[in-house]
Amino acid sequence: MRGSPLRWVLWDVKDTLLKVRGSVGLLYSKEAEEWGLSLQPAEVNAAFRETYRRYSSRYMNYGISQGLNAQTWWTGVVRDTLSQCGVKDPALANTMATKLYHDFCNAENWEVFPDSQTALARCSSLGLKLGVVSNFDNRLEEILRSCGLLSHFSFVVTSEGAGVAKPSPAIFHQALQKCGTSADRVAHIGDHYEYDYLASRSVGIHGFLLDRDNTHKDKGDVPQEHRIVSLDDLPLRLQEHLA
Repeated sequence: MRGSPLRWVLWDVKDTLLKVRGSVGLLYSKEAEEWGLSLQPAEVNAAFRETYRRYSSRYMNYGISQGLNAQTWWTGVVRDTLSQCGVKDPALANTMATKLYHDFCNAENWEVFPDSQTALARCSSLGLKLGVVSNFDNRLEEILRSCGLLSHFSFVVTSEGAGVAKPSPAIFHQALQKCGTSADRVAHIGDHYEYDYLASRSVGIHGFLLDRDNTHKDKGDVPQEHRIVSLDDLPLRLQEHLA
């Protein structure tokens, strides 16, 4: 054990604990079918990626600093995606976008990774408390509840609620306040090299990088002991930092 013993583990959520079931294109196309429309999932995926990038650049973190909120932001992203794919009636596109925004609170649109529940339970059994730090909107608690994950966590910090997003240190400082302890007694696990690994370590948290697809194996500044390919490996790594 090096330094102060760990007391908390902070978790990223999307693509760490769960992911969109299938694809956005598939889910949007299924919704379109309910309205008698035929959309191609691949075309919808491409339109969504372009629209999402544009909105993220123009209105960072759901446009909160510009007077927007996540529901307005997401409704715009989905509406513009559908419009690009041939949904020409603006009122219909808006209705579909609003419905999809609410539908994404449901577990049926999310897939929990097979190693998530076990890893969370094992970390708790080590005497560690768990919290969430996620670039997500305020639907996250309901999503975690519907997926059977919320009960593992003492708190959930979203970028919408915090008013700031990873990789800003400020969102981690808010989480540390909720932990009520110093950064060297906290670990963080997530799948994003910059937003999760580098950002958490920049404030003194023990950051671990989840690399399910081995996409980061060549990053020389991530020691092997900081990189895991499955959440099954996390509890053993954390034990090395326990008293």
